[in-house]
Amino acid sequence: MDGRVIAAHGRQYLVELADGERMNCVPRGKKSEIACGDRLEIERSSDNQGVINAIAPRTSLLYRSNETRQKLIAANVDQVVIVVATEPGFSDELITRALLAAESEEIEPLIVLNKCDLTDKLEAARERLAIFAELGYRTLELSARDHAEDLRPFLQGCISVLVGQSGMGKSTLVNALVPEANAATREISAALDSGKHTTTHATLYHLDDESDLIDSPGLQEFGLGHLDRQEIEHAFPEFRPYVGQCRFRDCHHDKEPDCALIAAVNAGKIDKRRFAIYHRIAAGIR
Repeated sequence: MDGRVIAAHGRQYLVELADGERMNCVPRGKKSEIACGDRLEIERSSDNQGVINAIAPRTSLLYRSNETRQKLIAANVDQVVIVVATEPGFSDELITRALLAAESEEIEPLIVLNKCDLTDKLEAARERLAIFAELGYRTLELSARDHAEDLRPFLQGCISVLVGQSGMGKSTLVNALVPEANAATREISAALDSGKHTTTHATLYHLDDESDLIDSPGLQEFGLGHLDRQEIEHAFPEFRPYVGQCRFRDCHHDKEPDCALIAAVNAGKIDKRRFAIYHRIAAGIR
């Protein structure tokens, strides 16, 4: 049978079949590289239990990684919605890292500024996000408590995943857009016997027949150990006109003479803060 993962906890996966039936499944063998949104081939082992035989080819995979392991976030998504807020403070570098991960998988990004009802903090947050808007990234301002519906048109007809730091209001957004989300969470926790809230693992919700929304756990870091330096360079859109124009073919854009990127920074064509973030990311890659 074919199904799709709508929630995961450890090595247990809640899989939804084409007819809407939901089944608790486990993989064969010890390795378990399965993400929420994955499409699977499964075999029934009892009334509501199954075994995973295979993972169907993915259209995309959003994940983070460091030197020792990788953490899958969501598979087969069309759009990543990066949620930040006027408070608490958000990390420009984490936004950049999430954008790089999305760019590397050709997933369309959208940056959402939440808690815009906190007007005393709004202008400062806008200023920090201005660099991303200037680079062509789509941005949306809203208040999840009052205007979550402003996001719905951006979710129409695609599979989206919400990512962001803890405290940015992702759960409030989900509960506003999917009124039955809390009930679904309790059902999923019971099915997986996890006793844990949805934010401990990614969970997929149906918005309508054409649109799905995956909520993922809050992030405090976003490792990009799976990308090489060339992939990271290309994922900075403002670097692309200058990549390959340096004197040295293996230029690290640090202190080398006739570096096209350094010249662009000095000319004000590349933001110095973004260039500093690039170096911090590049220092931690394979």
